[in-house]
Amino acid sequence: MQVNNKTIIVTGAGSGMGRELTFQLLNKNATVIGIDINPDSLAETQKLAGANATRFKGYTLDISNKEKVEAFAQEVIQALGAVDGIINNAGIIQPFIPVNDLNYDQIHRVMNVNFFGTVYLTKAFLPHFLTRPEAHIVNISSMGGFIPFPGQTFYGAAKAAVKLFTEGLYAELKNTNVKVTVVHPGAIATNITTNSGLDMPKVEPDSKQSQMALPAPKAAAIIIKAMETNKYRATVGKDARFLDLLYRFNPRYATNFIQKMMAKRGIV
Repeated sequence: MQVNNKTIIVTGAGSGMGRELTFQLLNKNATVIGIDINPDSLAETQKLAGANATRFKGYTLDISNKEKVEAFAQEVIQALGAVDGIINNAGIIQPFIPVNDLNYDQIHRVMNVNFFGTVYLTKAFLPHFLTRPEAHIVNISSMGGFIPFPGQTFYGAAKAAVKLFTEGLYAELKNTNVKVTVVHPGAIATNITTNSGLDMPKVEPDSKQSQMALPAPKAAAIIIKAMETNKYRATVGKDARFLDLLYRFNPRYATNFIQKMMAKRGIV
């Protein structure tokens, strides 16, 4: 689906990849409905949008609240008359600790934002999308959604749920006007750790890991291209593509490889 003159919802639009997605969609002459839990971040996105700001509308919303999401969907559809797509980008990571040390509040928060937030928004807008001439749902999973990262097990479980949810949705909607894409980003240079309320283990700017992190504008461009070309699945970044192939070839070896990497950083 070409985004020109379309109305697209972007979650997590107040920062990071969500903000870059917003800017690039606006540059392609789309109207963007930006969602974020932080109103100040949305206001900053609006300010930075410059001449395109008239086609950006920000909404403060907790996507893990089903009732508020459903009310938001009704409000937006009534106000605009039509919405053509959504990029479910918003997400948080868990504290960098093993499953044994996580409490249930931490587990529920990660699952509610990353998985149920995606489900709630998809369900809220899907009936409307089915009435449109064409529409597109893009759900952001993670390379952690297909290969396990110790210390981020529930984050990975949530993103794996997003993966299967999206792929099942694709199959169900295959013969409709609604297209579906799942995206697996690798390391992206964003502030997800800060937004998650966490302290990230220190990474030196000149380290190999830091250098591998894909800039958010490049990641956003790949995601929008996947949307416009109706891709079934997109991996974003060299690390995601490499680990995808490695895990397909030898899952156990790939899992041990990641465990060693995380151990070197003192996470496990």
